Amino acid sequence: QRLKAAVHYTVGCLCQEVEEDKDVQFSKQSIAAISEITFRQCGTAGSPRCFLMLCRHAKRTTVTTEDVKLLARRSNSLLKYITQKSEELASSNMEQKEKKKKKSSAAKGERTPGEKEAAVTENEDSNMA
Repeated sequence: QRLKAAVHYTVGCLCQEVEEDKDVQFSKQSIAAISEITFRQCGTAGSPRCFLMLCRHAKRTTVTTEDVKLLARRSNSLLKYITQKSEELASSNMEQKEKKKKKSSAAKGERTPGEKEAAVTENEDSNMA
């Protein structure tokens, strides 16, 4: 049940991203239907028990994208799609982290690495003069 809830949550998040990008809306019923189809499809490609077994074998409690890729390896197109999406999510997460870092350092009055370098160069120029 927890795995099914996690699938539903993830599908909801993905639908929300599509809503923002494509200016469309998903009803709660359509999200539930997509979640159910996704859950059942995962059951045929590799049952939820397979995901749990992979986690336990790796001494983890969280299913990772690597687990999903491992079970999706039988379908090249699915594996390619999952790999592409996970890379997009990873780069998006990195960009968001960098933005947060810049905002927090700006709020503290700190300089970014580029600004620090410019200030050092400026000081060196003024010392030479």
